[in-house]
Amino acid sequence: MRPETRIAVIHYSATGTVHRLAQAFVDGAADAGAEVRLRRVAELAPDHVIDAKPQWRAHLDATADIPVATLDDLRWADGYAFGTPTRFGNVCSQLRQFLDTTTAPWQAGELADKPATGFTASYEEHGGQEATLLSLYQTFHHWGSIVLPTGYLDYDLCHAAGGNPYGVSLVESRAARDPGYVEAVLAAARHQGARLARTAAALAELRARV
Repeated sequence: MRPETRIAVIHYSATGTVHRLAQAFVDGAADAGAEVRLRRVAELAPDHVIDAKPQWRAHLDATADIPVATLDDLRWADGYAFGTPTRFGNVCSQLRQFLDTTTAPWQAGELADKPATGFTASYEEHGGQEATLLSLYQTFHHWGSIVLPTGYLDYDLCHAAGGNPYGVSLVESRAARDPGYVEAVLAAARHQGARLARTAAALAELRARV
C-alpha cells in the first residue's frame, strides 16, 4: 500500500457503542498501513437532555478530546468510514447535519471516486440497521463516491458478526448477553477498515493516472 493512503473515520456516538466500532475501523486501517483520522461530529442535543442520561454525558466528556470533523477531513482523505447509531431506521441527526454541509466539496468533485463505507448499531436486531446504512449510502451516491459494503467476502466472519452484507453493525441487546458476538463484530470492523484502506490505495493510484 502507498504509505500516504489516508482514511477518515467519522462518527457519532451517544453512549460509546458506535465509538467502539469506529476505533476498530481505525485499528484495521492503520494495521493495513494507512494514515487515519478519527473524528466525531458535533453534538446537537441540549445539555438538559444529555444530562438526563448519565451514560450519554459520561461518553461525551470522555471523548471531548477527539477532534470534530470538518470538510477539510473529507478533502484530505482517500477513503471514508462513517458511523451512526440507528435512529428510527435512519441516520442520526448529528451525522446527517454534518453530511448536509458537504455541498462545496461535492460540487468541486473532491469526494468523487473515493471508497466509502458505513457502520451502525441499534438496540434491537430489527431496529432498522439495513435501512440506516442504505440511507447513508444515498449520500455517497450523490457524492460520486464508491460504496464499499461488507458483502460476504469472509462468510464465517460476517456470519459471526450478524450476517449484515451492507455494513458492519452491532445489536446491543445481543451484545449484552454474548461477549463472543461483540468480539466478532469488532473483528469485522477491523477487517472492513483494512479493506477500505486497501481499496482507497488502489483507487488513489488510478486517480493519479487520470
